[in-house]
Amino acid sequence: MACRLERAREALPGGLGPIRALYQELSQFPSVAYASVGVGFAVCGGAKCLPLYTEWCQPDLGRRQQLQFSRQYILHHDGRAVVSVTPIGVPAEIRDQLLIRVSPTGRHKAVLTHHLEMGQKQEVLEVWSHSGRVRNVNLTALDKHGRVYTDGQFGCFAWSNSEIQILYVAERRRPKRQPLFPKGEKTGATKEEQFVYYDNWGEALGDKSVPVLCVLNIETCEVSVLEGIPGHISPGQALWSPDDKGIVFVGWWHEPFRLGLNACSNRRSALFLLDLSKGSCELLSSDDQAVSSPRLSPDRAHLVYLEGPVFGPHCQCLKLQMLNWQTKLTSTVVDIVRTATAGFFGIYSGSLPLLCWASDNNRVLLSTPQRSRKELLVVDTKLGSVKSITAGTLEGSWTLLGIQQDLMVASCSSPNCPPSLKVGVLPPAGSELELQWMSVEEASVLPDMEWKILTVHPPVSEEGSPYTGQAFEAVLLSPRGSKKGEKAFPLVVSPHGGPHAVFDACWRPTMACLCRLGFAVLLVNYRGSLGFGQASIESLTSHVGVQDVEDTQLAVELALQMEPLDPNRIALWGGSHGGFICCHLIGRYPEMYKVCALRSPVINMASLLGTSDIPDWRYSALGLPYCFERIPTEEDLAAMLLSSPITHAAKVQAPLLLCVGARDRRVSPYQAVEYYRVLRARGIPVRLLWYPEESHTISGVEAAADAFMNCAQWIIHYLSTEAGSECQQPAEQADV
Repeated sequence: MACRLERAREALPGGLGPIRALYQELSQFPSVAYASVGVGFAVCGGAKCLPLYTEWCQPDLGRRQQLQFSRQYILHHDGRAVVSVTPIGVPAEIRDQLLIRVSPTGRHKAVLTHHLEMGQKQEVLEVWSHSGRVRNVNLTALDKHGRVYTDGQFGCFAWSNSEIQILYVAERRRPKRQPLFPKGEKTGATKEEQFVYYDNWGEALGDKSVPVLCVLNIETCEVSVLEGIPGHISPGQALWSPDDKGIVFVGWWHEPFRLGLNACSNRRSALFLLDLSKGSCELLSSDDQAVSSPRLSPDRAHLVYLEGPVFGPHCQCLKLQMLNWQTKLTSTVVDIVRTATAGFFGIYSGSLPLLCWASDNNRVLLSTPQRSRKELLVVDTKLGSVKSITAGTLEGSWTLLGIQQDLMVASCSSPNCPPSLKVGVLPPAGSELELQWMSVEEASVLPDMEWKILTVHPPVSEEGSPYTGQAFEAVLLSPRGSKKGEKAFPLVVSPHGGPHAVFDACWRPTMACLCRLGFAVLLVNYRGSLGFGQASIESLTSHVGVQDVEDTQLAVELALQMEPLDPNRIALWGGSHGGFICCHLIGRYPEMYKVCALRSPVINMASLLGTSDIPDWRYSALGLPYCFERIPTEEDLAAMLLSSPITHAAKVQAPLLLCVGARDRRVSPYQAVEYYRVLRARGIPVRLLWYPEESHTISGVEAAADAFMNCAQWIIHYLSTEAGSECQQPAEQADV
């Protein structure tokens, strides 16, 4: 007789059609990735016209890759506001482009492209002017360095103030490998050791090992690899000094070995100034903190950057620091916020926009989570004051793409509204709330779904923890028109990963798709999430596997009390640490959660310790100190195991679907295999999807679509009345 597992397999293949159609419909909305405002020109009547160039991306499901395209506009500016927008032509697809940057005066544009030549990737740096392409330099053929960095962690693409040189980051050149037994030569010692391990920067940065700063002179077409950087430092996020005589960069310590950098703002780093004439390197900031995003003011007098502590939670509340370029003295503009002050919850952005200064050389603009919304903030660097200029707007999330000539370009969206592109002229200091936005590309609210933010107040514990009373939030997306007494919707509960991340109220096609399929979706920002103050982040330390799990359960219980939701049809959906929480829930509340679908979940913290690119987090999560040479004790391993969801596996009843990327450096895919085998041995319906080319996020166009559709179909099947009654059988009574 077929067991429940076999029946689950039989039910899966034929039911993806409606899900596929919805996914195709809702993933078609593009999002803007880059915007640049050109030099304006005057027209009759005193008005001014500004060209706006934008780049967008959306998944091309047919070609199984991301589609990139450009859109251009003319903004009509009356000196106080943008009064109208005129699109120019039609969108144009962008192919083979890796980086783009317009020069300070707008006269030139640098483009890094790539193409295949005899099976080898060739990277070419092009320079364009109004007369066409004026330079075409094959960087690969020059062989001065390895591949150019295009990531957001190290990468940069910066014009000198003179517009003669272009600065970028690349992998250090390595000698070409030689065969062990070359033809026509005597055997013996090889010219290079073939199988030496090169340490790298972990998840999503596996091809980044030893970055170097490089400069292309566009007049001579010569490339220079800059010397003088200390050997224990990996440079990145570089920019030119005001006089073009030096390079300012962030340097990350990489000794004794590299820890994962992706989504980790707590790695020891500092600001440095490389003097190009002397070849010397000067420290500009503290050397015992973690820094990022150096940005020079338009008058080149001040430089701001973000700073936070080393180790501890991987993402934390950050300071905004400012360096006086003449005196080299640093001051704190915005300090770390432990709890909200006057409605301000702190800065959490991993990076500032490349162009973030107002033209008055005094105000800095940025976007950062403020509880469950992402807000645009204006910071007065003289007063240290912070003001939200999007508070109270209907949109749930705002992202600043940049500000040029006081013209702000921003993207905004909501859980039920795809991204829109807006522009606005920043008013004078003190009048920022009078800002008027003009739509460039407007998306419409989807009429069949609605959203709200629920506030959850946890009970005060007997221990009297100073963090216990802090409220947290959850974003609820549900089919429109649901009222008490009407149809109760099945609920999909999703705590975010991280754990120090946040579900801001923005557009997520997958969650909108679930809503269209008839589900309410609860996105839980448990205590420890970004956007609620540093005290909230620290409250999760030593309580991982307890506080985050109970907070999610509290949010579910509140939603069931307040909304027309079916308590007998609740599913769990999570990834990474969100998967960790979900696995705890199905083990600790086996009667409540009927089905679960996970991506790259953490299952066993003890066995994860030696396989992750961020081993420090396993200690920090439990409140244990970390140092590079630390070896786990029996007590450490016991604490990690007892905090892990695998200890509750014997109580799990919910059918489980697991999706993992074989190239995951953060959470080994064999974490899921370990759990899969335990549940399979117990006769629990369990399925494992293995994506050979994917990493932790499973973000490839085809893999992401496949994972979503299989997860959605799995949940639909097991929340159906027939499947639900089947799954409630005790495991020992199932046909096996």
